[in-house]
Amino acid sequence: MLPQNERQRIIALINSEVVPAIGCTEPMAVALCTCRAAEALGERPLQINVLLSGNILKNAMGVGIPGTGMVGLPIAIALGALIGKSEYELEVLRDVTPQAVEQGRQYMDEKRINIGLKQSNCPDKLYIEVTCIGEMGNSSRAIIQHDHTHFVHVSRTIGGKTSVLLCEEPDNELPTDDNCADTDQGLTLRKVYEFATTSPIEELSFINEARRLNEQAARESLRGNYGHELGKTLSRPLGRGIMGDTIFSHILSETSSACDARMAGAMIPVMSNSGSGNQGIAATLPVCVFGRENHNTEDEITRALVLSHLTAIYIKQSLGKLSALCGCVVASTGSSCGITYLMGGSYEQVAYSVKNMIANLAGMVCDGAKPSCALKVSSGVSTAVLSAMLAIQNRYVTSVEGLIEDDVDRCIHNLTRIGADGMNETDQMVLDIMTHKRS
Repeated sequence: MLPQNERQRIIALINSEVVPAIGCTEPMAVALCTCRAAEALGERPLQINVLLSGNILKNAMGVGIPGTGMVGLPIAIALGALIGKSEYELEVLRDVTPQAVEQGRQYMDEKRINIGLKQSNCPDKLYIEVTCIGEMGNSSRAIIQHDHTHFVHVSRTIGGKTSVLLCEEPDNELPTDDNCADTDQGLTLRKVYEFATTSPIEELSFINEARRLNEQAARESLRGNYGHELGKTLSRPLGRGIMGDTIFSHILSETSSACDARMAGAMIPVMSNSGSGNQGIAATLPVCVFGRENHNTEDEITRALVLSHLTAIYIKQSLGKLSALCGCVVASTGSSCGITYLMGGSYEQVAYSVKNMIANLAGMVCDGAKPSCALKVSSGVSTAVLSAMLAIQNRYVTSVEGLIEDDVDRCIHNLTRIGADGMNETDQMVLDIMTHKRS
């Protein structure tokens, strides 16, 4: 068992990365930044100017905004200024009403919102800068960087006098090849496994809130008509006829259902992981469904959930919150670890499942948040099950194949190097394609 002080640091890390969110986190983060800038201004802005990194713009263009029936950033920005509350963080728009949506529409019609790409000297792939302009030349400015709720600057200019309310030097350092297995909490896959499987169970029970929220999201989705309805399609007679009434089909149906609802803008909270609700869904629901139908104990499911979520957090530490690599690759790798554990797997077999996942899914491109993310999530979690099935039989991709090395932490770093650095040009091309489509 890890020492208590180290366990407490890891618990704090999980609690900081596994948090509730309503709607896609990128437009919610933009709404949060707008809200904070408007609060600093102290009046209803006459004009809002927003500059975004390419990854934020990409992930916010095509996703539904909860409670609005609308898609994209303008309504999220308008509502952030009009009714948002910054203390709600990623649930910043949870007080939205039909009246507020109508006000937001009017705000948009009046052309009060300008959105642009932060093209020069953008310090981070996750960067949001909002300037609000009010009466008499008063203005305010807020900047979020590196994390969806991490403000590095807030200021206001009233009557020609500027007051800096928050100013933090941004930390742009990323883990290097030499310290890839020694990140902020000194995590390795073995340490993740040891923490999840040996810590006192009462210290881990907090993770069950992720189970409650995300299972509820899946149930709510099946009652409505969201996105491409992948989850409902898999649960209907057609889906059952093709895939059967199996644990596998139930995992795909429940996981994609929650994603369907979230991407369509349903007012349903989910538990996110590393700034992404879809990652939280993919790290949670496959483990819960498998554990429930495999008749694992509640304690075993709790430990598997911790293993899944902490594995995803560990991988994201060197990948970054946003990248060209689809987040379902990371979260599904976590769920594969959790499922392997629930199958009775050892640490070695959990490591095998990670190698199988990386060998299969490395290179899946993120082309923004949108309803079809449910398809990608289902691809990720289906691979998670296959990888676990192979791993439990001690079958895994070996070091003579592709990206895989004998050391599983090196395999993880190979994946994150590709996603964080190698795919940068791909990321730019994806954004170019998305912003220059022909009608």
